[in-house]
Amino acid sequence: MRRRALLLTLLAAPLLAQAAAPSAPYRLRAGAWEQGSLLIGEATPGSAVTFDGRKLAVSPEGLFVIGLDRDAKSPVQLSVAAPGGKPISESHSVAKRKWDVQPLTGIAPKYVDPPQDVQDRIAAEQTIIAAARSRDTAISDFATPFVWPATGRVSGIFGSQRVLNGKPKSPHYGVDVAVPTGTPIVAPTGGVISLAESDLYFTGGTVFIDHGHGLQSVMVHLSRLDVKVGERVEQGQAIGLSGATGRVTGPHLHWGLYWFGDRVDAQKHTGPMPASR
Repeated sequence: MRRRALLLTLLAAPLLAQAAAPSAPYRLRAGAWEQGSLLIGEATPGSAVTFDGRKLAVSPEGLFVIGLDRDAKSPVQLSVAAPGGKPISESHSVAKRKWDVQPLTGIAPKYVDPPQDVQDRIAAEQTIIAAARSRDTAISDFATPFVWPATGRVSGIFGSQRVLNGKPKSPHYGVDVAVPTGTPIVAPTGGVISLAESDLYFTGGTVFIDHGHGLQSVMVHLSRLDVKVGERVEQGQAIGLSGATGRVTGPHLHWGLYWFGDRVDAQKHTGPMPASR
């Protein structure tokens, strides 16, 4: 009898432990644990959320956002504490994606390694860009489903990379839409203009839209800017015209999504390209 009771206790122990194991008080509204993904989470309002040591802003509705970089490594750590509760931590593996890497040879050296004066200009512009990308505002437009800022043929995809004369260059951190110069470009969702520069070396006419909680849209190669820093824009509002400014071979829109210093896949977050407007 004692042996039978002991056996039942041992069999029931894992089930009891599983039932008692707490689950994190949140759910994912969008995104997946893979490279380049943008995750929208919803927790109990007033929760404390930490991701890989970074304390995340949580909206009054309990919404938060996480961006997984193109080269995000596994595992990542997410901790959520409901109001008055203890933190519950999770470890997530980040699925790797396969990127399109193109080796090119016979490229003129000046295009592989720019001269020093150009490198100095690039460094100065990167300081301006980094300052804009560091914003962590309380607006929560990031949670609104995005629309395409322009419609047309997708001519460049996120994550691709060229190797010039055996030297790997920076990956392509956005999605390119082939549109003629002068095509109106609209805000994919609401936000505040955090950067508006008409002549950056690589990107030419450049606009950043802060969507809140560290998430920003980057629109580049514009021929005209119709917004200024500090201005509030709404989804679908024109922010400028497409062009071929900066280092490009033809007119198009390059649209990127940044979560602080991490680059995420705008195309994957937004969905299929609709018919032209």
